[in-house]
Amino acid sequence: MKITDLRASLLKHPLPGEFHPTWGTGLVLTELPMTLIQLETEEGITGYGALPANSLEGVVGVNVFIRNSLIGKDLFNTEEIGKVLRNASLRMTWPWGVEMAVWDAIGKACGQPVYKFWGGYQDKIKIYASLGEVRSAEERAEDALRLKEQGFAGIKLRFRNDDPKEDLKVVEAVLKAVGDSMAIMVDANQADALPGSSAFREWDYATAIRVGRELQQMGVLWLEEPLPRFELKGLQKLSDELDIMIAGGEKNQMVHEFKMLIDNDCYDILQGDASFSEGIFQLRKIAALAEANHKLFIPHTWCNCISLYANLQLAASLPNCPWFEYPYEEPGWGHPANHILFKEPFKFENGYVHVPQSPGLGFEIDEERLKNYIVPLPEELE
Repeated sequence: MKITDLRASLLKHPLPGEFHPTWGTGLVLTELPMTLIQLETEEGITGYGALPANSLEGVVGVNVFIRNSLIGKDLFNTEEIGKVLRNASLRMTWPWGVEMAVWDAIGKACGQPVYKFWGGYQDKIKIYASLGEVRSAEERAEDALRLKEQGFAGIKLRFRNDDPKEDLKVVEAVLKAVGDSMAIMVDANQADALPGSSAFREWDYATAIRVGRELQQMGVLWLEEPLPRFELKGLQKLSDELDIMIAGGEKNQMVHEFKMLIDNDCYDILQGDASFSEGIFQLRKIAALAEANHKLFIPHTWCNCISLYANLQLAASLPNCPWFEYPYEEPGWGHPANHILFKEPFKFENGYVHVPQSPGLGFEIDEERLKNYIVPLPEELE
């Protein structure tokens, strides 16, 4: 089955309220841009994917470095398509959403959700609410109780106070509110920050080990990104010294970087993302490397609604993925942000997300809604 067309469009949809991301200190987001990918086949199947975006960089990159190389290729030749994307990634923004569209089309052609023909390991996964802002201990205790009522099995808190003792007070308050009825995770977001972010206190090894020991005593499940991305020796030492699991890798790139993280024993949990790290089939290979080295692979999912579903299909296919991350921070990034383009909302209950059974990546695009968010292109890019 041949690929007959590949189109990239810039979309911007409003968020329900202001969002103040921890990883973008000082920034206020009111809308979410993405580069929508639409792939057409000779049998009339449309596959959808999405790239992270700020503006038109993804549209330009796909049109210049990818489109002509994929038109005419066999849809099922995913290894060759992956080579095209890896080559393009050296010259443009993250291109991995194109592979999402490939697998969405393959799933539709086969009449199966993608995770089923990747092994179909699990049709439901424990789900945790991944919060995105820094708030007071009192507010977070109230949030935890509300999220428990909504059906989340876990909650991930963000650390970014100048004094980590203030962050630890948040964990104490949440523990007091929900006890051991919810798993608690912590993300220090030390690996990177959004462009334009204001300065924040960066952790050194001494801070990371001190905070890690405190969280370990509290029974926190894992500590995420406690040090910069390539501080391999420090990450290795943390993993050796602490019993709490250390997690990371959301912005690491391609198999060779993840192999480096595994070989250096930096993380107990690898968190590659289908938007930022590699194509989803390559991420399955990384997850297999993790499994062979007695590590978990739990995808990072903060990007856009299409990426969320792509990562869910990946997670459902893996034997070493016990949790699924659900981006959530009302009012700015509530449930609508996670299904804004789809006819049906994301479904979870009793602590588990149920994997969609629709062919492809599991969603159905609302074409009328989609039209409302497409940004007209300048004439030279049409």
